[in-house]
Amino acid sequence: MNTNTNHQCDVVVIGAGLSGLTTALELIGKGKKVILIERNNSNNLGGLATQSGGGLNIIGSPVQKRTGIIDSPELAFKDWCSFAEFSDSDNYPKAWAKKYTEESVEKIYYWLKAKGIGFFPLVHWVERGLYKPGNSVPRFHIIWGMGHKLTHNILSFIDQHPNRRNLSILSGHNVTDLTSSDNTLNGCEGLIEATSGVFTVQAENVVVASGGVVGDLALLRKYWHSPWGKPPELLLNGSHPHADGRMHQAAEKIGGKLSNMNAQWNYAAGVHHPNPQMPHHGLSLVPPRSALWVDYQGKRIGPSPLVSSFDTRHLVKSICQQDKQYSWQVMNWKIAVKELSVSGCDYNLPFKDRNIYELLKTLVFGNYKVVKELTESCIDFVVAETLPELVKKMNALNGDDSVDLSLLAEEISTYDQMIDRGIKFQNDEQLRRIAQVRLYSGDRAKTCQFQKIIDAKAMPLIAIREFIISRKSLGGLQTNLKSQALDLKGNVLPGLYAVGEAAGFGGGGIHGKRSLEGTFLGACILTGQSAAQAIATGG
Repeated sequence: MNTNTNHQCDVVVIGAGLSGLTTALELIGKGKKVILIERNNSNNLGGLATQSGGGLNIIGSPVQKRTGIIDSPELAFKDWCSFAEFSDSDNYPKAWAKKYTEESVEKIYYWLKAKGIGFFPLVHWVERGLYKPGNSVPRFHIIWGMGHKLTHNILSFIDQHPNRRNLSILSGHNVTDLTSSDNTLNGCEGLIEATSGVFTVQAENVVVASGGVVGDLALLRKYWHSPWGKPPELLLNGSHPHADGRMHQAAEKIGGKLSNMNAQWNYAAGVHHPNPQMPHHGLSLVPPRSALWVDYQGKRIGPSPLVSSFDTRHLVKSICQQDKQYSWQVMNWKIAVKELSVSGCDYNLPFKDRNIYELLKTLVFGNYKVVKELTESCIDFVVAETLPELVKKMNALNGDDSVDLSLLAEEISTYDQMIDRGIKFQNDEQLRRIAQVRLYSGDRAKTCQFQKIIDAKAMPLIAIREFIISRKSLGGLQTNLKSQALDLKGNVLPGLYAVGEAAGFGGGGIHGKRSLEGTFLGACILTGQSAAQAIATGG
């Protein structure tokens, strides 16, 4: 039987991902009565952050200082702007980027430490930049326990809070619209999943923390970056299925401004999930640097060969510009075991479980379990003892004869011969980048030292068919530095706030065209804190 329920509070927060949890926690700490609404059930709070690798971009942290990394907000902001390529109208995104680089230690690092969250003692170095500076120094701090630990501790902190009685969590509730009276925003309404009943919440302030839009592949295609041409025919979903843009549309309907919606943070190395939980569910691989990245025919993609950890956007763009917008990575077992990993905590159990013994064993002997599992259970992996057999399996998987054995053999032979010449005579950009990566101790243990593809001691061969996979929306509702939503003229929409991915992680596009990585989780925390502070002080 349908039921109608009505609720009242000071603030309603729509979405219980990291940004929503942060906002709610900060608000009850300031004495506000809060209702937190989540579409998922009560056992699945935390959103995509819970499944994440728990990486955070932090500038000038104690971990950096202990390992001799010299960093500063000024350098980080310069790197951020280099990667973002902000437009002249991106005033709020740029201001948010500056805020992030200046406040990451105090507002993110120490805020998390106070909640019992620790960090792995070695900082990782990603998004170094390809043709322009990215992260000039290592800044990628991995939470010891990954995203699972992150959201678990915040939820525990909420449950143990002295003002816990001021927070009501409505799980299994799907917000369908924002509501108003006399042209004044006064809350939201929606459906109760279990009963098909209707609920309403009346509140002085509404915080949209509902995520982005790329969990809906139709919206990803709608907002695709048009200079790259049409989006790939086959896309995989690596976002959250509830990141469907519904609250973007609701906010836009009452005058909110969407900005930079064609900016997306997708990944280049997606494979079909062995145990899919939604249509087109994918896994995002962390691509091996020592593998050859080739197109649908087996030709090495270039002219600058594709190598991960330098510029993710360049990887995606390069593949999307091919005649067929998917790719292959070709390697051997030795490379895969040493370098291949999967984004997120489910395939990184030593980090997730905080098991230092298993982690050290993986670093010494390789990621054997993950490679074995994927080669046996993921449809996009093919394994063979010889190259002709590998190509035959690649074509069988694809249902055509696209991969040319002679072409792929020539590409591999050229690469392997370059390695045989020795480092003094290696005139290959991929090998130069591998040499550069191995100079940093944080990468040396996970990167082979000039490993040939055809090597009798490193067999069998492995080919991975990879697709573009969705992850994050870089655009969203435009907000000021108080996380207040703005209208088309740049005026504040009274009572409406947006945080996290719904706000393009701040200002409607804090990352510009590219992320320095690790800035997603951090910006969720920062925007949530800003919204709570503004609400508590009357905006």
